[in-house]
Amino acid sequence: MKARVCESFYSVQGEGRFVGVPSVFLRMFGCNFKCRGFGMPRGELANDYDLIAKDHQENPDKYKVLKDLPLVHTGCDSYASWDPRFKKFTTDYQLDELVEELLSLTPEGKWTCDNGQDIHLVITGGEPLLGWQRMYIELFEHPRMGDLKNVTFETNTTQELRDDFRDYIGSKARFHTTWSCSPKLTVSGELWSDAIKPKVADSYFTVPGTHLYFKFVVADEIDVDEVTKAVDEYRAEGIDCPVYCMAVGGCYEEYQENAKKVATLAMGRGWRYTPRLHVDIFGNSWGT
Repeated sequence: MKARVCESFYSVQGEGRFVGVPSVFLRMFGCNFKCRGFGMPRGELANDYDLIAKDHQENPDKYKVLKDLPLVHTGCDSYASWDPRFKKFTTDYQLDELVEELLSLTPEGKWTCDNGQDIHLVITGGEPLLGWQRMYIELFEHPRMGDLKNVTFETNTTQELRDDFRDYIGSKARFHTTWSCSPKLTVSGELWSDAIKPKVADSYFTVPGTHLYFKFVVADEIDVDEVTKAVDEYRAEGIDCPVYCMAVGGCYEEYQENAKKVATLAMGRGWRYTPRLHVDIFGNSWGT
């Protein structure tokens, strides 16, 4: 099968367990959520992407490549990774082409550098555990992926693992897998019943030899209360793991405005705080 990719790029991991680690990011296309609530007054939904899509339709020569698309101040900050109206900015790769693209982004054309340090692979989206699970085993078993040591899946934690993929990760993979789980709170605009899936999280948590942590996007004390509620549900399923809080904000200004408040709220509850290091360094843009 071909892989439909929104973007691939080399940067530092900006969030969670591996902040600062040099990483190749593979952003797959497609998601089951829209997250239109981020950055909006509670209960309201953003329409930024609708306005951009309308402008693109009326001015087709204005946006030629992904980096021409504007960032949004509200809603999902990676909207082009799932909205079909922006599918023209994706690339379909055959397996060999995808491997060559990923390796071309590393400093030395390989995952483990001559100095012994390894480059991480971060598979994100959209939601990378949708139908793309069918291609990952073949990707990881490609001869040129043999020196890969660390893979992180950034997931919204709603998708069950395929049996063959779960078995591969748990017993056959040569690399270490991290599940960076970012369940969506109601501030996202998604329903709690659709977003908080303890049994799905447990299917990741119990894969032998892997590591799981939660990372929640929050804006205020109401959200932090929801973090407590969600974590209680996950712990009732037997999942006890690190929990990070991260400030909402798709653009630099909103993120900076919220960061100190969220860090203070997280510390007050004993949760970990994670920055968005890529935003601090690059100001947030496509390909960072």
